[in-house]
Amino acid sequence: MRIVVYGPERRVGAWEGDLVIDLARASGEALPSGLLPFIETGRSGLEQAREAIEHAIAGSRAEGVVFDRQEVQLHAPWPGKRIACVGGNFADHLAGMIPGPAGATRTLEQVREEARAYGHWGFWKVPDQPLGPDGEIPYPSRTHYLDYEGEPAIVLGRRAKDISAAGYRDIVWGITLLNDGSIRDGMGTQQPRGISYNLAKNFDGSTAIGPCIVVDELDPEDVQVETRVNGKLRQSFNSRDMIYGWGEVLEYLSRDFTFAPGDILSGGTGAGTAADKTAPGPDGSRSQELFLKRGDTVEISSPAIGTLRVRVV
Repeated sequence: MRIVVYGPERRVGAWEGDLVIDLARASGEALPSGLLPFIETGRSGLEQAREAIEHAIAGSRAEGVVFDRQEVQLHAPWPGKRIACVGGNFADHLAGMIPGPAGATRTLEQVREEARAYGHWGFWKVPDQPLGPDGEIPYPSRTHYLDYEGEPAIVLGRRAKDISAAGYRDIVWGITLLNDGSIRDGMGTQQPRGISYNLAKNFDGSTAIGPCIVVDELDPEDVQVETRVNGKLRQSFNSRDMIYGWGEVLEYLSRDFTFAPGDILSGGTGAGTAADKTAPGPDGSRSQELFLKRGDTVEISSPAIGTLRVRVV
């Protein structure tokens, strides 16, 4: 089941083929119209949703229940809760971001071992409203190096504290895609691994989510992600290659901390960002060639989830 948020009232729907079905109306208002209350209905709500979808597709297509996908605007399927992002969680991306000593050659396994020895690190995203499909990123005035990061992300379905890494799947409600927009000016100091305001990761348009949340039809440990800029493939990676798995991160973060329904955990990005593919010159400066410019289009896609497309303006 692919869950979307659509229309001016930001109602929750199911994306089936070329159709979007309003779940509240299709269920006779037995289901809530908002995404977070729908997530909070748990497994029973999902069963009701499946029945409502079948009835709506087979029925008379009452007005306001079933729409052509092209007739409705999709918004970010964001439950309005917290977004945690894992940093440096793919060895090939990390190798480009943090080169080893001059002249040294490191294998990806060595990079992975170094990262695990260093320990967990990441950051929180604090958007007022993330961008959805076909959203627009206002180019930040304070940067010359605007970057993209396609990422798989999981949406949590219930309250949980002191989560066991082995049992994390019990609290995963669905899977989506996230664009972690990043300001790369001053690389090496822009993302301190400690307490900061994290301005490099939080600016208008820095977070995009969507186009949908896939529920019960996708393994979080096998999410294929691709990123294209102006149609050209930049990233292609799979969540199976995460340095720290979903369960390990949730176990680490949930010590003395309660996760709530609708919270999102983004798993990090693979190689192919502008930053990890642009080595600094002798004077420390970097080419701007691969970094985003006004008018550029970024498309993050996964076969089961669809395409999250945003444009820099």
